[in-house]
Amino acid sequence: MTLTNAQWRLAARPSGLPKAADWQYTEEPAAEAGDGQIRVAVQYLSLDPAMRSWMNPGRSYVPPVGIGEVMRAGGIAEVIDSRHRGFEVGQTVFGTFGVQAYAVSDGTGVSVVDTALAPAPVYLNTLGTGGLTAYFGLLEVGRPEAGQTVVVSAAAGSVGSITGQLAKIHGCRVVGIAGGAEKCRVLVEELGFDAAVDYKAGELRAQLREQAPDGIDVFFDNVGGEILEAVLSRLARGARIVLSGAVSQYNTADAPRGPANYMQLLVNRASMTGFVFTDYANRFPEATKALAGWLADGSLVSREHLLDGGIGAFPEALLKLFAGENTGKLILAL
Repeated sequence: MTLTNAQWRLAARPSGLPKAADWQYTEEPAAEAGDGQIRVAVQYLSLDPAMRSWMNPGRSYVPPVGIGEVMRAGGIAEVIDSRHRGFEVGQTVFGTFGVQAYAVSDGTGVSVVDTALAPAPVYLNTLGTGGLTAYFGLLEVGRPEAGQTVVVSAAAGSVGSITGQLAKIHGCRVVGIAGGAEKCRVLVEELGFDAAVDYKAGELRAQLREQAPDGIDVFFDNVGGEILEAVLSRLARGARIVLSGAVSQYNTADAPRGPANYMQLLVNRASMTGFVFTDYANRFPEATKALAGWLADGSLVSREHLLDGGIGAFPEALLKLFAGENTGKLILAL
């Protein structure tokens, strides 16, 4: 049977937020699986801040998406045809399948997920990229100790919400930075953060001073810009800053803004370290087992923000991410 594959391709390099002219919607016959390959039907697409940086030219931790190429995206899919000995028809799998309805893969980077353990969308969040980023970024780079103060930016997002909960599991005082009273309420009342700071309410430095009177020992940063500068002014001696992302800078047409007060690192004998979760690929099973255990015993809550609308809704769904409309992991259901 011939299937029609709907796809979103990158048509131009965006300046600022992606607009309609930056995308090309195409339909073509879905490719067949060849020897050693599988064909999958994509069910859920992961919407991530990093997708915006993948649209830019230049050097990064992964090559940019090429003009005319299907937009890169992680997804959960069902195997509908298999000529690969490692996969069976009907299995649910995770992989970087792109923004399209169907994909063909040789199995590289594709893993089978156990939907009896957790619903499929959780594998795009706590048991996927979000959880792995939080786990290794916090525990290996941030190295929190019980009783220390951990501050997390974009705390109501996928990585931030998991990071804060992991810090609580490890005995820390956790302060989340988020935009809006409702997100701050969710952090404290539903996810167990000790306190939340609403950056939209103004006086960010004063709020941080109130919630972290003895200074900040670990800062897990997903935002950069003004929020990073505000936290630098509140560092404790020997603080560790984990650079996970800089969503405030991804859509700016100007050069990215660096912290003007970076000398606070020297004053406080602090460190600021960037990392990419794939650096720890050989330890993914360890992290996944730990995260699954905390989910099972209720120590960790996985919060997914599912959007309906199918593949046609992708461009508008992605913009919701940068408008901060999601609480938890933003996922588009196909």
